[in-house]
Amino acid sequence: MKANTFILVIGQLLLASYSFSQDTIATLNETKEDRSWFITAGFNVVDDSGDEYRDLFSISEEWNYVVFPSRLSIGKNFKNGIGLEIVGSYNQYKEGKTIDGVVITDDIDYLSADFRVNYDLNQILGETGFFDPYIGIGVGYTDANNQGRGTYNALFGFRTWFSDRWGLDFSSTGKWTMNSENSTNHIQHAVGLAYRFGLPKKSGQEENQLAMEETEEILESPVDSIAEVPEEPEQVEDLAKLAKEKEELARIEAEKMRRKKIEEQINRLEPIYFDLNSSYLKPKDKLVLDGLAKIMEENPSLVIAIGAHADSRGSQKYNQWLSERRLKRVQDYLSTKNVSQDRVTGTAEGEQKLVNECKDQVPCTEEQHRKNRRAEFVLVRL
Repeated sequence: MKANTFILVIGQLLLASYSFSQDTIATLNETKEDRSWFITAGFNVVDDSGDEYRDLFSISEEWNYVVFPSRLSIGKNFKNGIGLEIVGSYNQYKEGKTIDGVVITDDIDYLSADFRVNYDLNQILGETGFFDPYIGIGVGYTDANNQGRGTYNALFGFRTWFSDRWGLDFSSTGKWTMNSENSTNHIQHAVGLAYRFGLPKKSGQEENQLAMEETEEILESPVDSIAEVPEEPEQVEDLAKLAKEKEELARIEAEKMRRKKIEEQINRLEPIYFDLNSSYLKPKDKLVLDGLAKIMEENPSLVIAIGAHADSRGSQKYNQWLSERRLKRVQDYLSTKNVSQDRVTGTAEGEQKLVNECKDQVPCTEEQHRKNRRAEFVLVRL
């Protein structure tokens, strides 16, 4: 009977969350807010001692857990920081633990199904890459201590990623019962392996009309008139060839002028200077990247290269890894601005291309080292 009720509740949550998420996804996709799906699998710990969240770390008396994977979730994140997630958990209250204020004398199964809405705090704090904290609220159903109860949920957690796809997810969820007469509130901790998929690949923009109009104006500029063509065939052929050469030279000159104009726009953008041992993008760095994204939006065929660098402090292996993180951080941010990944190449140089004499064992000021912790932009082609 308990299993049938739990399966029914999970089914209802899935149907409700699917309907909610489809409406939300449709609305967010209209503004290109889509980001990625993720799935986590791992372990959970439940404290249902009934002490209203006092003695949170009384592990031996109040924490309940099983030694095998006992938690599964699937969700979707959006670029604006909102995430939707469905979570299913199994646990077991152990004999001798304090449950609802009473020491139990038998093992009792714990089952829960939850739907929650999360918010990525990096939208406020700024991207860090290694630490992605989030908060959330939701509702759920729990069958615990032989009592079914609806719950209102609030949570805090963070994910740390060690690749584009894989990471670890840690969270703690407070669950307030909807049936206060027969059950108590409880807290659930969780840790799991996270995998994300469905990372979008952005498409290119339409051709830049303004630049094309400038080119067309040059191509349409007056050339030597051949309206009054002499009757000699050789002279007619020479004048036609000359006119064609002039048109080609005008086209090449227009392209040079366009390239020079775009290079000047890019050069006016300051390099991004990172803090020591950090790939974090500060607000002023994001403004620089916003300016670069605007230039690329106005020039849809533009391809740029990013050079990411580190200073000489630390090992070469560490500095190479750090510059790779900085390169990825810049590329990821440009992706959020609808810049296609195939328009942004890049190299991670580590400490190999210092802009000054600050090599290993050379005393330098912090400002001199800072000039080497940079990301630069170079026009590759139009």
